[in-house]
Amino acid sequence: MTEPTLQIQVANDPTYMENGLTLYFREGGSCWIIDPGLPPQAGQITEFVKQQSLTPEAILLTHAHADHIAGIDEVREGLGAIPVYLAKEEWPALSDASHNLSDRMGPGFATEVTDPRDLPHGETLTLEESTWELRDTSGHSPGGRTFYCADLGLAIVGDAIFAGSVGRVDFHHSNGEQLIRNLHEQIMTLPDDTRLLPGHGPETTVGRERASNPYILHGL
Repeated sequence: MTEPTLQIQVANDPTYMENGLTLYFREGGSCWIIDPGLPPQAGQITEFVKQQSLTPEAILLTHAHADHIAGIDEVREGLGAIPVYLAKEEWPALSDASHNLSDRMGPGFATEVTDPRDLPHGETLTLEESTWELRDTSGHSPGGRTFYCADLGLAIVGDAIFAGSVGRVDFHHSNGEQLIRNLHEQIMTLPDDTRLLPGHGPETTVGRERASNPYILHGL
């Protein structure tokens, strides 16, 4: 029997083009929702999950900047009280507009999440038969996480690294030295053909970024 293939549905918002992801292996199976952001993402994600008869096991957050968490409440309204996973260093951002940076967009907002679950570096999560390692890629934000599946050769990296760039480090809670160190230790140590799915823009690979990303080559 052929092994099921991971499916990735991407929803974007028109302002920041943030990649909100739904990961699943088969129609009617379990899924993860990753970084549901600004409208219309939450509605698109909710509709897709229902169309595919998926069962959401978790909302996973690479980090808690506003464009990655704005859709959480709407998704939970439409699909039920799905557990929300976020590194504990970023829990304050769920309820504080200055932490999640939404105060830069206007009046700011807070989510209704009161019981987040931690994403400790080095631990693992499972989706169907796949196992994902949690890697610390903080620096852009205090508790940034990458979700890495060795068997699939895939890493979901949030805003830590992009095709040809890295996450901003000019926010009040950013740390550029920490980000570059984590990228070298946690991402550049992966096989060259590992696919990197960032929070914005197209996917890339470890090998491509190792060879050409100016921030990996020369630092910030």
